[in-house]
Amino acid sequence: MGRLRTITRRTFLIGSTAIVGGVAFGAYKLIKDPENPLVAGEGESVLNPYVLIDQSGVTIITPRAEMGQGVQSTLAALVAEELDVAWQDVRIMHGPSGAAYANRAVAGLGLPFADYSERSAVLEVFERVLQEVPKTVALQLTGGSSSMPDAYDKMRVAGAAARQVLIAAAAMRWGLVAADLTTADGVVSAPDGQNATYVELAEAAALLEPPQDPPLKAQSQWRYLGKSVPRLDSVAKSTGTAGYGIDTRLEGMLFGSVRMNPKLGGKMTSFNASAATGMAGVRKIVDLGTGVGVIASNTWLAMQALEAIDIVWGAAPYPPDTDGIMAKIAGALDKRGNKALRDDGDVDAALETAGSDVVSAEYRVPYLAHSTMEPMNATALYNGKSLKLWAGSQGPTLARLKAAQAVGLSVGDVSIEVPYLGGGFGRRIEFDYVVQAALMAKAMPNVPIKTTWSREEDMRHDFYRPAAVARFQGVVTAGGPQVIDANIAVPSVVGQIVARIAGFAAPMMLDRVMVEGAFDQPYGVPNYRVAGHTADVAVPVGFWRSVGNSHNGFFHESFMDELAIAAGLDPLAMRLALMKDEHLPSFKVLERVGQMAGWTGKTSPDMGRGVAFTYAFGAPTA
Repeated sequence: MGRLRTITRRTFLIGSTAIVGGVAFGAYKLIKDPENPLVAGEGESVLNPYVLIDQSGVTIITPRAEMGQGVQSTLAALVAEELDVAWQDVRIMHGPSGAAYANRAVAGLGLPFADYSERSAVLEVFERVLQEVPKTVALQLTGGSSSMPDAYDKMRVAGAAARQVLIAAAAMRWGLVAADLTTADGVVSAPDGQNATYVELAEAAALLEPPQDPPLKAQSQWRYLGKSVPRLDSVAKSTGTAGYGIDTRLEGMLFGSVRMNPKLGGKMTSFNASAATGMAGVRKIVDLGTGVGVIASNTWLAMQALEAIDIVWGAAPYPPDTDGIMAKIAGALDKRGNKALRDDGDVDAALETAGSDVVSAEYRVPYLAHSTMEPMNATALYNGKSLKLWAGSQGPTLARLKAAQAVGLSVGDVSIEVPYLGGGFGRRIEFDYVVQAALMAKAMPNVPIKTTWSREEDMRHDFYRPAAVARFQGVVTAGGPQVIDANIAVPSVVGQIVARIAGFAAPMMLDRVMVEGAFDQPYGVPNYRVAGHTADVAVPVGFWRSVGNSHNGFFHESFMDELAIAAGLDPLAMRLALMKDEHLPSFKVLERVGQMAGWTGKTSPDMGRGVAFTYAFGAPTA
């Protein structure tokens, strides 16, 4: 189990179905889909893109990258709950890349309004239409805390539909009414005591049409959802048997590594590899255009050979020092900002009236690397007609597409297997390391090549959480904040990623990520404006855990404390007063945190205590 098989006339396919959006936007249906990426092998049955049954039992396809966050166990629980299988019998597999696994929820993260606010009917329709885009472009993506919002309905439906066809198969076998049958732990039972396992019924169920709208369990019937269940990856990770990309071993494999310009974005002018070529065990020097790769008998040798290559690097397209880079980012604040995503009241008039009572603050944060525990790596096997990839990827359909383009193949001739990820959180949404592995394999056809970065190369060539500079102004009285005016200068993560995917710089009229964690906070301040200023700095940036919220939450909450201190207000009480009429769920979360902390507002002089809140990815956190 764990690899795709080719369908033949002797194999069978149950339902060949996929979960897609119906005509009523967001209403999921099971419909016939010839692009279902799961193909049943000998003795296997595919009930839909999420349920596969063979003689060993049930495998649930959990098509989101597992990088330590436990997502595959949670996704499996959605299906297992409705399918009625025993948790200890559940097996999981990431599955192939394909449109059936597109992440529709992630599209909603780009909409320019606060998640906590009431959506109008027009916005609801717009959001649902936008969610069809990832399916159209087969955007299989793990990120933005979107896996559960995307999967919650459709994977439960998949489990329920599979259960219904298994019950129907049993009813036909016994000549009974389906409604009289029950299921439990992978077994269908009849009132007269007859039993049949899902494995025994799978082949007959292959001939049945799955229901379009199967009934789902009531919450009171849940066995797994909302309950504490063992993670399905715990044993393998505790015993060292879990397979990560770096663990890939194939017969005849050689090993590679790469070296790229430390001045990011700069060109490679020339290189002299004569010293490396003569090293024992070095099999090939690969000109990657923007850098050099070495293929050798082991990874360490490849890395040592790279150090022996004399390379002339071109200059970087940004200031050569940190102060210069930060000055360029701060300079964006002197230009007119992007459209403010929040502009309540009349901020300018309120600030002018306040005069000297205005509170001001400036905040700065640096670039941050992902520093994934597992070094960036991917394995590739190229034979001139096809390309096989083994790579821990958060975006396998995108990685597959870019690798195909790099080696001159059609996407259909490229396959990718996704093992566990030893850390990712945005870094493995990118596809650079997969493309490099494909190019290295193309340089030595018919030989599997595992390309692994050194830790130094990883730190020098990340797509970093961007540095940012924020300037806040505010007015506060004994009744709480009356004005908040925030201006945030930061490079556009979305703009850069779109450019990398599209291959050209795309104009970004609006990038919500630049101001998320600031414009979308549930505080009822009468005069409240948050504007983003795009800093045009060519340092590569990308999605980093919690993305814009990571720095904007810090900026915003730090300034809330500045206002509380200026007015002599209790920082918790001040926040709660601003939230109560704005968003009750956020109020309840913050109120509960205060209770858990034993917050009295009367902290002794020799003790420090702080509070912070950020609404992010649809969840209030404090």
